[in-house]
Order: sequence, then C-alpha cells, then structure tokens
Amino acid sequence: MESIVQAEAVTKTYLMGATRLDVLRGVSVTVAPGETVAIVGPSGAGKSTLLHALGGLDQPSAGRVTFKGRDLYALPARERTLIRAKSIGFVFQSFQLLPELDVMENVLLPTQTEWSMRRQAPAHRQRAEGLLEAVGLAQRRYHMPLELSGGEQQRVALARALMNGPELVLADEPTGNLDSVTGETVLGALFALTREQRQTMILVTHNLDLAARCNRTIRLRDGVLEA
Repeated sequence: MESIVQAEAVTKTYLMGATRLDVLRGVSVTVAPGETVAIVGPSGAGKSTLLHALGGLDQPSAGRVTFKGRDLYALPARERTLIRAKSIGFVFQSFQLLPELDVMENVLLPTQTEWSMRRQAPAHRQRAEGLLEAVGLAQRRYHMPLELSGGEQQRVALARALMNGPELVLADEPTGNLDSVTGETVLGALFALTREQRQTMILVTHNLDLAARCNRTIRLRDGVLEA
C-alpha cells in the first residue's frame, strides 16, 4: 500500500533508574494518503507515544518511521523540523495557545519559520482569516486566548494546525477537555476541513463513536497492536 507515513517495528523504551518501561513494542503501521485513522486503546497503551513518533516529535528507541518514503529520524534535526513545519499539523488536547498572543497571531505562528517567511505575508493573513471564518471565529481574531471558551481555544488550535496546509494532521484527544456539545463542534470543523483539503488525519481517542467516523481504527494495548 502506498503510504504517507509508516512505522516499522517501532519500539519506545524509557529507563527510570532501575525501572524499564516499554511503551511501544514493535509497532508497525502504514497510513495511506487521504486516510483518516483512529488510534484507540486504554490509558497507557502507547497511543500518544505512537502519534508523536509518527509526527517526528519523539524518536523511537528502535525501528523506523518514514514520511513519504524518507526515514524521519535518519534526517538531521533541522530537516526534520522543516518537514514538520511544512507538512505536519498537530492538534493537542491542551490547546497550547500562547497566552500573550491574540487569536490571529496564534494562528499565524506556523508561518514564522525560515521556509514560510519566504512566502508573502498578506497571503498568510488571508489564509488565517479564511481558517478562522471556517471555524466560526472570524469575529474573535483579535481576542486573547484567555478571553475564549475551551471550545473556541481548540478551534483556534485547529486553525493553527492547518495554517501551512499540511499533508498530515495528527490530533491527540482533541476534544478530551471539552463537553460533548462543544466537542462535536470542534470535531465537525476538524473532519470538514481535512476532508475538504484531502488531508490525511491520524486521531488518538478513547471515544469509539468518534473512531467509527474514521476510515480505519488501530487498537493498541500494552504497547502492541491488537488483531
């Protein structure tokens, strides 16, 4: 199967003094372009660790992660950072907005890289305004994060994740801190926008109903894939 991202026998081990913690144990996953894939499993199964490894954020202890055929962790750190900036968008449970920046400035943050700075600033702002319109926050673009509800902050985080038009979107429990009604609003925007742009999405969730909305579900338990 053609892949956009692939994990091959990925292992992740943490050593804490004399204690060895095997979080991932030989996980292999292939995700095709345009797929939406849910990663589910109990707490501590290794879901977030796998997601971070696939996104170039957390180097495996063993195994290989490839993005569009390139071994992510064989690349120099600077080149891996550039791939994340251009091609991978992250949505985290905790929003991770910068409180000292307003909504528009937070959405524009991914453009503050050497690669994207070479693009035209007016085009950046136009895209940011379009994304905020799409998530229903155009009128709040100059508000500070602490002036927004949790659901509004997560929609800002979603707009930021999509700012550079990434090929791959990674979402880690994106509605975990939200009530069901607010979470549904965020999910509606997430699925609609990624579908519209034909982006690949990998979603970590405990919610099996949410997982069912994806093309495919991967189940992890104790760091290994369940059949």
